Amino acid sequence: MSQTVHRFGNLYAPITCHAWNKSRTQIALSPNNHEVHIYQRNGSDWKLLDVLNQHDLRVMGIDWGPNTNRIVTCAVDRNAYVWTQGADGKWKPTLVLLRINRAATCVKWSPDENKFAVGSGARLISVCYFESENDWWVSKHIKKPIRSTITSIDWHPNNVLLVAGSADFKVRVFSAYIKDIEKTPEATPWGTKMPLGQLMVEFVNSSCGGGWIHDVVFSPDGNKVCWVSHDSTINIADATKGNTVIKLRTEFLPFLCCVWLTSNSLVVAGHSCIPILYSLTPEGQLVFVGKLDTSQKKQSGGLSAMNIFQSLDKRSTSEVNDTKLDSVHQNAITNICQYTGEKGHLKSFSTSGMDGLLVIWDLITLEKAIQGLKIV
Repeated sequence: MSQTVHRFGNLYAPITCHAWNKSRTQIALSPNNHEVHIYQRNGSDWKLLDVLNQHDLRVMGIDWGPNTNRIVTCAVDRNAYVWTQGADGKWKPTLVLLRINRAATCVKWSPDENKFAVGSGARLISVCYFESENDWWVSKHIKKPIRSTITSIDWHPNNVLLVAGSADFKVRVFSAYIKDIEKTPEATPWGTKMPLGQLMVEFVNSSCGGGWIHDVVFSPDGNKVCWVSHDSTINIADATKGNTVIKLRTEFLPFLCCVWLTSNSLVVAGHSCIPILYSLTPEGQLVFVGKLDTSQKKQSGGLSAMNIFQSLDKRSTSEVNDTKLDSVHQNAITNICQYTGEKGHLKSFSTSGMDGLLVIWDLITLEKAIQGLKIV
């Protein structure tokens, strides 16, 4: 496992979220404010290409469609914009009619990129699609039985089902079928009837205390859902096994994000500031494999105990700096994105966090990483 660390210009603000273009030569990120910065890789440096500043309040979500090359953003100002690149290379916004009265919290393109979903504090999900007759983006709402803020969303590979985690300790799988733009969906292990807003299944994360959901993600085949919550647990539900839930309570601080590496292994990260690898065994157990961050804390100049006490005696302070963490990230990791490889066969991924760093974690080849870490 190796990693490369990137910092963008003089940016030391937290990175709220980030997304890559298809070729991974450009990145869109938000420096914890109302702007989205587009950077182009220039050797080992990054060149600022454009600043998207149409939002009035803090940007909460960014997603970059690899095939259509469109960017969608959402923010606390209750708006979402679809950005298209003009012939001059500049990005031009199109306002989306979300029809919400609370902050937008997350956004994600569907796999076919013909629609996207926006979660919000209005206790609903806006499923948005382009209406060619009026030349604008419109939305349809999924409301029931949501009773709290949507914190995370993810799309099923079939482009129809949508999983959402919320602050009421629940994870729900909905149908986001839009009959105006797509064919009738085929049956899945999650269910057969799929009109828009149909609740396929609901999972309650309230056993042994519970916690609000920070991130949810479908497995590569779409048959499993993983979520991480504020009670420091990792949960996996399998639709092919009667929606049974595997729950693992960990010793780490709460996780904020997760990503599947393969159909049976995943990486989680959060307040512990390090990405951690877990594996799902054939027996249906979720087991800890290892920490992917192998950094070592630098020694503090070889100060002896006598020097430390002399420093305390002279200045009432210690010259030993214990504020640097034994990890690459120096604050919570808030976002994980696929970098290279296909979904379910990732070769590398990127993380960003509250320390303003972006780190690319290279698995070399996934097969070697699996053998080296003894993933089942």
